[in-house]
Amino acid sequence: MKSFIDAYSWINLRYLLEGLWVTVEVSVISVILSFIVGSLLGIIRYTKIKYLSAIVGFVIDVIRNLPLLLIIFFTYFGLPNFGFKPEIIPATILAMTIFESSMLAEIIRSGIQAVPTGQMEGARANGLTYWQALRHILLPQAYKKMIPALVSQFISLIKDTSLATIIVLPDLTFHAQIIYGQNANYIIPMFLALAVMYFVVCYGLSVVANYIDRRMA
Repeated sequence: MKSFIDAYSWINLRYLLEGLWVTVEVSVISVILSFIVGSLLGIIRYTKIKYLSAIVGFVIDVIRNLPLLLIIFFTYFGLPNFGFKPEIIPATILAMTIFESSMLAEIIRSGIQAVPTGQMEGARANGLTYWQALRHILLPQAYKKMIPALVSQFISLIKDTSLATIIVLPDLTFHAQIIYGQNANYIIPMFLALAVMYFVVCYGLSVVANYIDRRMA
């Protein structure tokens, strides 16, 4: 019991919170970038632009079938061989963005396809161009339908940041490892702390998403 109490000293909790901040920082930036890139890729796949859509589709399929850990390794250890050596946090963000963008691209493409074809036909009949109809008619409806899937993917992204401990990203999981590495009695308390902190962040995101979904309804 004493080891539990000692494990949650203010010094350890502050160290965990510092790691949590890095996790949130990496996650937020990766979510924003992957949403932007994933939207572009998903739209390109949906519009079936000659050659470009096929190339983008092939790249997406390749990335989606690779382990995220391999992509993290490549961005940190492989890119320096091509003259680009990112720091740990930028390398993690780049890897997460590459991987999550490919996942989101398929979600977004499927979401657009789920919008009834009559919406596009009606928009074109009212004088909108194809791209105007896509932007103002199809995408708003598609994004609304995609909220649960997008949030689920974003939550997975937050949890997947823990994989970057392999390249010594100073995130929540890495800080917990440092703490229980100094005292084996802190292993269970640290795992419990990790579970609570990840739950709070991920559950908070789902609550916000449900609120937005209800407001849009």
